[in-house]
Amino acid sequence: MQKNDNRVESKQTLVNALAQTVKTGIIKSNLIPMFAGLFLAIYTYQYSLTEKLPEILFALIGTSLVIGAAGALNNLYDRDIDKIMERTKNRPTVTGRIKPRNVLLLGITMAVLGIFILALATPLAGLLGFLGLFFYTVPYTMWSKRRTVYNTEIGSISGAMPPLIGWASIYPDITHPAIIGLFIISIIWQMPHFYAIAIRKHKEYQAAGVPMLPVVKGIRRTYIQTNIYLIVVVATSFLLGTLSLGLQLVALLLSLSWLTLSVLGYHKMDSEKWAKSMFLFSLIYMTVLFSTVIIYSLMGTIFDL
Repeated sequence: MQKNDNRVESKQTLVNALAQTVKTGIIKSNLIPMFAGLFLAIYTYQYSLTEKLPEILFALIGTSLVIGAAGALNNLYDRDIDKIMERTKNRPTVTGRIKPRNVLLLGITMAVLGIFILALATPLAGLLGFLGLFFYTVPYTMWSKRRTVYNTEIGSISGAMPPLIGWASIYPDITHPAIIGLFIISIIWQMPHFYAIAIRKHKEYQAAGVPMLPVVKGIRRTYIQTNIYLIVVVATSFLLGTLSLGLQLVALLLSLSWLTLSVLGYHKMDSEKWAKSMFLFSLIYMTVLFSTVIIYSLMGTIFDL
């Protein structure tokens, strides 16, 4: 009985280690914008959910695998700096719970399968999956993350791929203003979001030698740059008006609220509280916006609105 209990516990530990290695939390959070792009395309081009069910499944499985591959390869490459930072020092790639060779094999296998499955939806979806993985692994993880304060901007390209992949899985043309708007919003959103994290984890990034903007240029520069990006988000909201005035108003209200919080909060709070409020609102912004897109698209598709 004791041996069986030990085996079960060992399997659970391994499953947890694998989940941390492929970053299942990030996979789940990125599926929301992926589905937003996917269902928006279904609604825009008036497909039914049943006729696109294979593409929906390919997009779900393929995107999950590609994002998981990116997480595994990132953990593998960054284990030297992860052991220095408090929030990452217990990752399986740092503790040795999973051997580097196995992580590499896991990442490559998930990448190949993910890109292949996305390509079953459309070749463009497969290409976008590959580009997202490439930009995250090479220009971001292996080069810019340790060399420039613009590492977040470079990494944001891969982080904004999910809505494009979702749309392209249904319709192989990503030139519609609405999906371009979601793509731009997904890019710009990452800077205020990760700047806020970097402010709160300032000492950890400094110790690890990661040149995040607040660490290198200070809080004032970060505040100014954050507001510039938020103004771009406000302007980008109007692209959603090409599809729906309601979606445009939701995006506009959220982005203006975020900009207002940034300006007023910076002058009324200390940097730690300001960063925390900006981080929390960034989560609210993305959850509300992309959930609204999903609900709007599904309602329009199901009830033929």
